[in-house]
Amino acid sequence: DICVIGGGSGGLSVAAGAIQMGAKVVLCEGGPMGGDCLNYGCVPSKAMIEASRIVHKSLNANDFGIEIGNMSTNYKKVQQHIQNVIAKIAPHDSVERFESLGVNVIQDYAKLIDKNTVQAGDTIIKAKYIVLATGSRAKIFQIEGLNTVDYATNETIFDLSEQPAHLLVLGGGPIGVELAQAHALLGSKVTILEASSTILGPVDAECKQIILNEFDKLGINIVTDAKVTKVIKLENGIRLETNDGNYVGSHLLVATGRQPNIEKLNLLEVGVKHNPKGIDVNNKLQTNIKNIYAIGDLASPFQFTHTAGYHAGIVIQNILFKLPAKVDYSSFPWAIYTTPEIAHTGMSIQEAKNNSATILSLPYKDNDRAQAALATNGLIKVVVDKKGYILGASIVGEQAGELITQWTMAIKHKLKIKQMTSHIILYPTLSE
Repeated sequence: DICVIGGGSGGLSVAAGAIQMGAKVVLCEGGPMGGDCLNYGCVPSKAMIEASRIVHKSLNANDFGIEIGNMSTNYKKVQQHIQNVIAKIAPHDSVERFESLGVNVIQDYAKLIDKNTVQAGDTIIKAKYIVLATGSRAKIFQIEGLNTVDYATNETIFDLSEQPAHLLVLGGGPIGVELAQAHALLGSKVTILEASSTILGPVDAECKQIILNEFDKLGINIVTDAKVTKVIKLENGIRLETNDGNYVGSHLLVATGRQPNIEKLNLLEVGVKHNPKGIDVNNKLQTNIKNIYAIGDLASPFQFTHTAGYHAGIVIQNILFKLPAKVDYSSFPWAIYTTPEIAHTGMSIQEAKNNSATILSLPYKDNDRAQAALATNGLIKVVVDKKGYILGASIVGEQAGELITQWTMAIKHKLKIKQMTSHIILYPTLSE
């Protein structure tokens, strides 16, 4: 019934959901099961970030009356912690689990032959529906000398056994910024070089400033409008030549965006329309060939694991239940796991300003639990229309990623701000 190409979060969700509904499913994956999220992305990065937050807490211990003696970071043990976390989650995404569910797993890369035929290695699969879920990878720009150095991406940074003395981070998006701060807290010197005028472009300026202040406390050097023209390998490091001077470090992390994994899919020959950012789809996630769907990073401006999971539900509703389910990003949430975190859902603060919507704001310092936890460095902003309907929310502060869910639900279910105030909320909590 369904052939899924790609064993990352989106493909696995489609396969698991479809098989449990009685469909016959083949899943093709030539790389590690679990895809980027489990092996190189969300899971390892959050494991490292949580380790770095132990350091962050300890920096404030004296304010609580707790004296901590000499504290040191064992980078090898941090990396081992990361691998242990991956190993604990991996069985859930494993070939063995999916075969036990009844999915026919073919461990090879697949390509389209025609609109109903897929080839994976020597195996030919005929399917009524095909779901493309091959994800994305780090985008590497052509820079003179880059291929002469042993640079890291999000796929290789967690293989380092030696802690970077000075980590140069090329790119000021979420991946680069999260890993930059984590390494700074773990004891590395860090420099971020961003080609545009600011890091974390889509984040509200006031919320972003709170993060920039934290970075400043850690001594993270942020260089904006930096155009790297040449990379030079040194005896004990790497030098980046830019339009604004040279920067020398021990290690280089390239985090300059993502590109879709579409080269192996044979899209041009089969006639599936695509572009440099991914595959063209309609609001049901169908390609121009209606029985071929694309999900996740291939088919969305929001490249997050939960996007792929959401897409999987849309596809299953369309294919198996014949329901006209369509994507709706009006309440879509995202988070950046800096310390403190940034989270957002719905209409952006800038869009709210452009549309003359009302922006309500409250600082964390007005919350009693935040005061008790010495976590007053934060802010929430909520966008409402003239009738009080909630359109968007931005939070920067402790547990922002956890706190955004109630606002996502409020937007989805078209609640007004007065309905949010009518709940009985536990005291003292950050949710309050």
